[in-house]
Amino acid sequence: MVNVKTALRKEIRGLKKSYQAHFPMWSSEICRRVGQMACWREARTVLLYHALSDEPDLQSLLDEGLLQGKQLLLPVVVGDDLVLKYFKGKDSLREGAFHILEPVGEDFPLAQYHQIDLALIPGMAFDCEGHRLGRGRGYYDRLLPRLPHAHTLGICFPFQLLDAIPSEPHDIPVREVII
Repeated sequence: MVNVKTALRKEIRGLKKSYQAHFPMWSSEICRRVGQMACWREARTVLLYHALSDEPDLQSLLDEGLLQGKQLLLPVVVGDDLVLKYFKGKDSLREGAFHILEPVGEDFPLAQYHQIDLALIPGMAFDCEGHRLGRGRGYYDRLLPRLPHAHTLGICFPFQLLDAIPSEPHDIPVREVII
């Protein structure tokens, strides 16, 4: 299983290089689609992510969410886990682990994770069943079980939606995948 996932990651990395010129257009379309969804419109507390250069950029959703008065959260890498922090705007970000921009300031309390209405989850690849291939460090594998009430959206570019992703019994699929 590990070798299959490693090979898939390598294949996706190669495809990302080939399609890089399309990322801004595809990111814009993803944000437009999410912004029109009822789960976005109705959500009060939303977990997003600040994109790496090879991931769908959600900056327009971060901006829109702030304007709409949503409580926005971004993950911060702390050791082997993701801690969720409040996102208050671009000025509240600093470069953290893996050169990802992360919010500084107050943690979102673990005891309140059940209040997260919507979670946008990045991945190297997804399948139509919602199975996710991550980067191999398990951060979201450890976070997703803490979000049982959230509507989870896997976010990826079109070439990252595969027919099947190898999964194990402990893997938690996302509810929907948006490309």
